[in-house]
Amino acid sequence: MEVKILYGGLALVGGWFWFFMFMRQFFFNIMTAYPLIRKMKKIDKELIAIGATRYTTVSLVVTGLLGALTAFLVLYFSIKKAAAFVYINFCVGAVIAFIMFITKLGYHCKPMFEIFCDSYYRFVPDDELRTAIYNKKYNQIKARLKVMGFNETFIPEFK
Repeated sequence: MEVKILYGGLALVGGWFWFFMFMRQFFFNIMTAYPLIRKMKKIDKELIAIGATRYTTVSLVVTGLLGALTAFLVLYFSIKKAAAFVYINFCVGAVIAFIMFITKLGYHCKPMFEIFCDSYYRFVPDDELRTAIYNKKYNQIKARLKVMGFNETFIPEFK
């Protein structure tokens, strides 16, 4: 009985860790990276390189496949061992992680926007704009966009 409780606890932590490692990045790509890339391309097609979309797509596919493979393996081995409680606890851990992170996954969340800046500044061809994005100087980003002739900005209003 004690070993089953330990396996259940391990599965709970495993589910939380699974969401944190794979699904958080998957949702970041969908809810932060793609929308911000679209906003930048809406301002000007040359504002961010095509490599940004490719980079995000590769990340989305890899994290999706690894997440699905991991979930399948947990399901397969829990069915094989006739231990449904392991998979249930795994799912409960994933749901707990989802609830913890759901408010922090969109691009309106400042830390997610800053992660975007850390990862995607290298795809910006303009040197001054790239430096401002890298340093996360929002006023400099807006000023540089105006100098470049754009009235819009891709910087969201943070919650």
